[in-house]
Amino acid sequence: MHVLSFTFITFFALLLPSTSQAAHGVSIDGKLKYGADFHHFDYASPQAKQGGQLILHSLGSFDKFNPYTLKGTAPDGMSELVFETLGVASLDEPFARYGLIAKDMKLAEDGLSMLVTLREEARFSDNSPLTAEDVKFSLDTFKGPTAHPFYATYFQDIERAEVLGAHKLRFHFTQANREVHIIACELPIFSLKYCSINPFAEKGLTPSLGSGPYVVDNFKIGKTVTYRKNPDYWGKDLAVRRGMYNFETITFKFFKDQIVSVEAFKANEFDFMHINIAKQWARDMVGEKFDSGQVIKEYLIHQQNAGMQGFVFNTRKAIFADAKVRRALGLAFDFSWTNKSLFFGQYTQSYSYFSNSIYAAPDLPSAAELALLEPWRQQLPKEIFTTPLTPIPSGKPGDVRNNLRLAKKLLAEAGWQYRDGALRNDKGQPLEFEIMLASPAFERVMAPYARNLQKLGITAHYRTIDMTLYIRNMRTFDFDMMVNVFGQSQSPGNEQRMMWCTPAADQHGSRNYAGIKSEVVDALVNKIVYANSQQELVTSCRALDRVLWYGYYVVPNWYTSNWRVVYWNKFTKPETAPLYYSPFQALMTWWMK
Repeated sequence: MHVLSFTFITFFALLLPSTSQAAHGVSIDGKLKYGADFHHFDYASPQAKQGGQLILHSLGSFDKFNPYTLKGTAPDGMSELVFETLGVASLDEPFARYGLIAKDMKLAEDGLSMLVTLREEARFSDNSPLTAEDVKFSLDTFKGPTAHPFYATYFQDIERAEVLGAHKLRFHFTQANREVHIIACELPIFSLKYCSINPFAEKGLTPSLGSGPYVVDNFKIGKTVTYRKNPDYWGKDLAVRRGMYNFETITFKFFKDQIVSVEAFKANEFDFMHINIAKQWARDMVGEKFDSGQVIKEYLIHQQNAGMQGFVFNTRKAIFADAKVRRALGLAFDFSWTNKSLFFGQYTQSYSYFSNSIYAAPDLPSAAELALLEPWRQQLPKEIFTTPLTPIPSGKPGDVRNNLRLAKKLLAEAGWQYRDGALRNDKGQPLEFEIMLASPAFERVMAPYARNLQKLGITAHYRTIDMTLYIRNMRTFDFDMMVNVFGQSQSPGNEQRMMWCTPAADQHGSRNYAGIKSEVVDALVNKIVYANSQQELVTSCRALDRVLWYGYYVVPNWYTSNWRVVYWNKFTKPETAPLYYSPFQALMTWWMK
């Protein structure tokens, strides 16, 4: 699991939209698992017991309550518990949205607009009606300068919202896009009236007004925030909400780092924890309480696209501008030793930017991929055409030594020579950089990596900093190298623009942390966004995968195909589990015994 990431959980589509979709939901191919009269999602139970106090943990602190602006940090839970969107995903069906605030959604035959009818009973938590004007205001705001820049890119193919009545509007799209109507369903809705008094981007700690099942009850900066279920929540009897959000209150306690929070969990200071550090899973989550069943230690199976976790090079820095240097630094990482000695063999080595999915590039490029790549052959590394994506070998005797020899050769070709006790360029400057960390738990990973780099004459410092500062530096690209997960949806789409494309490289708050500026990448991302079929999407993703891999923008890390969770034995779960979900989403279908 990732150390930190900007999360906007969404699952996208694969085919051009059909016009025969049921109005209670939309999908890409016109197929929906759940009919118009469905009672509840299969992974939720209408017999769920209501009530109880759920206590969770979070890292760092918060200084605002609006999670949709760039500056500052909002507490966990705001976007999931307080704000709502027009439609919601079913967690066992990746390519569909079902109406939440929206009652009826009809995509035009040409795919250039969608007519939306809102539920007349929809209300904000102050009991004011939610209308089409609020939806239009929300779209205009998210496409404007006050929202986080991610959203202007994400919603860019929604041209405008046309209000047709108090509860009816039409979205106009700039062009046909297989997922644009799905994206429209994901628009968070703000109150126009409330924001006219409390501006959207206003700094401060006044809890924002939403329409969701919870409201902010109380908070202490740097310590806790508590959400309380709204007893008058308008959507509690909807099929898309039945059996979900069962706890009376949900409190997040804030801790300095993951190591401290583990000890707090074992002391029963909070109820549930997702473990993303292998050592903690293997060594810390053991003992009498686990043996007796007081605390449950469990793998939650999922079918998520694993994406890519890696040590990210900031190519805006001169020392990382040369791909040969980046490749050489990657060769110094010994995954096999790290996995065996530090992770107890729990991980699989990352082999793609779309690991654990059909979008990962296999073997050599297919004819369809070559059709996309050939026009750019002169600008691309020859390995893209001749060599499958291959993780750095390190499991056999001699592998690491051979890797370091190759690294030394590449560095020499890039103009770096060892003299005066360090690897230096022709100006005499040493190859030295800092790795920014968000958790001290990662220091034990960096120590052996830094030692291997030292064998090449490279000095790598690593430093754990406060989470608030980490987020700020990440958003402003103020780092040399950092650890990050580039999470992927079940069907990649518009979000790729903010991860890899040239305009995002200079846009603070984007996820193009590596600073990639490549017309080839831009062209391939455009192919992904406007793919006309599943096969076109797969082909485009695989072509992009090869270009990113051989661009050496990260030192690839690892992934696991399960969520590792621990929780105090006080919960009951539905009989059926979801397929595509985060641990928090699964927890929102549980209830207290």
